[in-house]
Amino acid sequence: MENNNYKPFPEPLGLKKLIGPSFIILALGLGSGEVILWPYLSSNYGLGLIWGALLGITFQFFINMEIERYALVKGESVFVGLYRIFRWSAIWFIVSTFIGFGLPGIIAASAKVLAGVLGFTEFKWLAIGLLVVIGLILSLGRTVYGLMERLTKLIIFIGVPFIFILAIILSKSADWGLLAQGFIGKGDGYWFLPVGISLATFFGAFAYSGAGGNLNLTQSIYIKEKGYGMGVHAQKISGFFRNIKRQEEIRLSGHDFDPHPNNIALFKRWWKDINLEHFLVFWLIGFVSICLLMVLAFVTTFGFSENISGINFVIHEGLIIGQQLWPWAGSLFLIVVGILLFQTQLGIFDSTARIMSENMALTRLGHKGQGTINLSKIYFISVWLLVVFGSTLFLFNIYEPRTLIVFGAVLNAFSMFIHIALVNWMNYKVLPKACQPIWWRKAIILLAFIFFGIFSFITIGQLLFG
Repeated sequence: MENNNYKPFPEPLGLKKLIGPSFIILALGLGSGEVILWPYLSSNYGLGLIWGALLGITFQFFINMEIERYALVKGESVFVGLYRIFRWSAIWFIVSTFIGFGLPGIIAASAKVLAGVLGFTEFKWLAIGLLVVIGLILSLGRTVYGLMERLTKLIIFIGVPFIFILAIILSKSADWGLLAQGFIGKGDGYWFLPVGISLATFFGAFAYSGAGGNLNLTQSIYIKEKGYGMGVHAQKISGFFRNIKRQEEIRLSGHDFDPHPNNIALFKRWWKDINLEHFLVFWLIGFVSICLLMVLAFVTTFGFSENISGINFVIHEGLIIGQQLWPWAGSLFLIVVGILLFQTQLGIFDSTARIMSENMALTRLGHKGQGTINLSKIYFISVWLLVVFGSTLFLFNIYEPRTLIVFGAVLNAFSMFIHIALVNWMNYKVLPKACQPIWWRKAIILLAFIFFGIFSFITIGQLLFG
C-alpha cells in the first residue's frame, strides 16, 4: 500500500546551482586552523607537519558527507534524527557547542592583530567591543546581517587571494620542496612529529582542518535550507530567526520518500553531485589555503624564538612582509587577517546560536519536531549568552588567543569523536539500505572515529594531569 506521507525525490539541480553550503563551512574554519594553528606550527616546526593537515581535512570531508547524506535523504538536520533516537542528545549538543565555541579565542586573535596595526598592546577591551559588535550584527535583523554576509564574502574573495599572492611572491622553490616532503611526514630533523611539540596544539590544528566540532553538523542545516534532495520539501526555518515578537508554527522534521528504483537512482545522482561540490569547495580550496598559509608563515617567521609565545608569529609575518615588500603590504596583511578572524567569529556565533536554538526547540517540541515556538527569541538569547560568556572571560584576564583556541579545539575534537559515532549509527539504523555508505567509506569513518578517540583521551589527559 502506498504511504500517503511520502514525498517525491526531486531531480538534481546541477553542480552550478549546488555551490554554496560548502563555502559556509569552509569560511567557519578560516580563522582557526587555516589562519592560526597550522601557520603557528609551521613557523615553529617547519613544513613537515602538512601531512596532519591533509589527513585532518580528508577525514572531515568524509565526516561531512555522512552528515549531508542524512539531510539529503530525510530533508531535516541530523539534530532532529538524533533526538528521536537519543533524547539526551539535544542537551549534549547545547552544552558541548556552547562551551566548545563560546571560548572566544578567535575574536581575541582578531583583536590582538588589529591592536598591533593600531599600535597598542592592550587588546582586551577591543576584544570585548568586537564581541558586542557581533551581538548587535546578529540581532539587528535580516537586512543588516545580509549586508554583513555580502561584506564577508567580499573579504574572503579579495583578502584570501591577497594572502595567497604574498605566499607565492615571498617563497622559493626550495620551500615548496620542503612542503612536498611534509606530505610523507618528513620534517627538519624529524618524522611526523618533532620532539617537544605540544600535542594539544597539533591535535587542535588537526581538528580545525575545516570547521571542526559540532559545527560540522550544521552542514545538514545548510543543505536542507539550500533545498538539496528531500530538503526541497522542508520548511525553511532561517526566516524564523528574525522575528522576536511572536511565536511561529515551525516544522523541523522532514519527509520520507518511496525507496523504489527510480528514487534511488535520483538519490545516487544527487550524491555524486554533492560529493563533487564538497570536494572542490571544502577539500580542495581548504587544503590549498592551509598549504599557502603555512608556506607564508614559514618563509617569513620560521626560527623566531618569540613565535612560541601566543600568536606573535602573525605580527612578525606582517613586519617581515613590510620589510621585504612595502610597509603598507605588511599592514594590509595584518588588517586582512584581523578582518578574516572577525568574520569567522561572527559566523561561528551565528552557527553556534542556531545549533543551540534548534536543540532547545526540540526539547520543547518533542520527537515530532513541529509545533508553535518563538525560535527567534531563543536564537537571540543564545547569541547574547555567547557574548556575555566571552566578555566575562576577558574581564577575568583570560584572553590569550592561542590558549583559548587550542583548548576550544581539543574540546571540539572530543565532540567530533562523539558525533561521528552518533551520526553514523543513526544512518545505519534509519536510512534505506540503498542509501547507506559502501564499505570503504565506512572504513574511513571508522578510522576517523578511532583517531579522534585516541587523540582526544591522550590530549585531554595531558591537559588535566600534565
